[in-house]
Amino acid sequence: MKKSYLNLLVWVAIGTVLRFTQLELKSPWTDEFSTMVFSLGNSFQTVLLNDAIPLDLLMQPLVDRGAGTLDVFRNLLSESNHPPLYFVLAHLWMKLFPKDGFDLVWVARSLPAILGAASIPAIYALGYVAFRSRLVANLAAAIMALSPYGIFLSQEARHYTLAILFVIASLGFVVVAVRRMKERKPFPFWFSLAWIIINCLGIASHYFFAFTLVAQALVLVVFGILNYRDEAKLNNRKFILSKFYISNLKSFVVIIAGTVAGGLVWLPVWQHSYNSELTEWIRNSDRIGWEWVTPIFQGIAAWITMLSLLPIEVTELPIAIASGVVMLIFFIWVTPILIRGIKMLLLQSNTKLSTLVLGSFVLTSIASFFTITYLFGIDLTRGARYNFVYFPAVILLAAASLAIVVKNQPQINLNKIPKSWLLNSPIPLVLLMGFLSALTVSFNLGYQKYYRPDLLVSVIQNNSNYPVLIATTHKTHVQTGEMMGLGWEFKRLSSPKMARNPLFLLAEKGSKYSNLPTKTLLNIASKLPRPLDLWLVNFQAANQVELINCSASSKSLPFVDGYDYQLYHCR
Repeated sequence: MKKSYLNLLVWVAIGTVLRFTQLELKSPWTDEFSTMVFSLGNSFQTVLLNDAIPLDLLMQPLVDRGAGTLDVFRNLLSESNHPPLYFVLAHLWMKLFPKDGFDLVWVARSLPAILGAASIPAIYALGYVAFRSRLVANLAAAIMALSPYGIFLSQEARHYTLAILFVIASLGFVVVAVRRMKERKPFPFWFSLAWIIINCLGIASHYFFAFTLVAQALVLVVFGILNYRDEAKLNNRKFILSKFYISNLKSFVVIIAGTVAGGLVWLPVWQHSYNSELTEWIRNSDRIGWEWVTPIFQGIAAWITMLSLLPIEVTELPIAIASGVVMLIFFIWVTPILIRGIKMLLLQSNTKLSTLVLGSFVLTSIASFFTITYLFGIDLTRGARYNFVYFPAVILLAAASLAIVVKNQPQINLNKIPKSWLLNSPIPLVLLMGFLSALTVSFNLGYQKYYRPDLLVSVIQNNSNYPVLIATTHKTHVQTGEMMGLGWEFKRLSSPKMARNPLFLLAEKGSKYSNLPTKTLLNIASKLPRPLDLWLVNFQAANQVELINCSASSKSLPFVDGYDYQLYHCR
């Protein structure tokens, strides 16, 4: 047992180091700016619209003004579509650091990194509870520590690692509940109360935790029916009125009622978020052609990165191709091993129940994602981060599968390890792939941000020798965050060449076919001194922009993730 705990400490240490490695390397993107602004208790509405504003005014929402917890609640619930639990925790976390001397991005990301590291001992505990095996628990901890998907979420200033902890805890209750049903043991009161609290906290951390609860409920219903059928055959249905049956039925009613009550508190906020423009990016009800299979490939890509991700996003094509080939070979090799392990788990009485529970939970969660995607036109597969709702169960099943495959291999003489050991034991190669994948994410060679303001600022620096106006259309604080990403890079990469800070224009978009942004742009641009370099960034207008005494640049400028841009020279 001491050796098992020592191994756990080693994996916690490795996982923590990987999550904090180059934590501030990647440029913050718009969602992370939302976290920082709301966690500070500030508002995006302080940023002036329809006017050319300097860099300092654009970045004002990131100034710590000593706001309180009530400000976090008020601004978040009025301007965003997320529950407040994580933002309140982040607010308290930021208060621990002095205003000067710490990089705000590092501080904002350090809390998710710590919570991500906490998922390592958490998955260890779930592995031991589910399979009563130290080997499974340690393997689960190791895979969680190295998972590129887990590190990706841990290095984002967002709430997903907190939600993952609640998913792990809630799955623990499900596993224990099914086991107690099988053993005909009633649920203690503290068990039901703790389960309700975990579920309510999960919903308060992310609304998509509801997918976890729905999948768990369906699994429990199925196992309850199967248990009823088996018991009825043995007891001629007389057990229906037994103390055990009535007690557990009451417990489930209380748990469901308590969880629903805790979720209904956020119903008005959820309705606001469902109808909000903040969720437009995942709505796709007008698919044509290949768009019908895109969600399937997006889902597969997210599943793969839970175990492996090599540098396929680098600009050097040979490295990207080689990385893709190695990943393909790895999964061709490991998939049959994992499938064989699952089959072996289902054949053993001491592992069958937990395997069925976790496997059913994963399949039900995936099915719910695709149901929402195809029937309701809300493409949940577009955001890989949403797979947090079943990610821990995938890690645990992979660990249990590898563990049982290794346990059933012929005994290896550690004093004389045969050359074929790597082929007989897949664990070293799986962990090696995990470690390389973890480095890939930590050093920004994979799971790169959706927005790359660092690249666009470099383009602006290399192509503008005159004062700069960066203009975009504004619908929500998402666009403000896009501009703040550029502002952050201008501040970080300031140089004598860019000593003259750029101006920013956020022109209100108005209705879908409105030319209001264009009118605002023409009005502001006409008042600024010439020469002027005008950069239209994600500028959406009903009519083509035609500026007086301004000509579009003829240079071929590079593609930048998250930013559709065009340069005009105004002389």
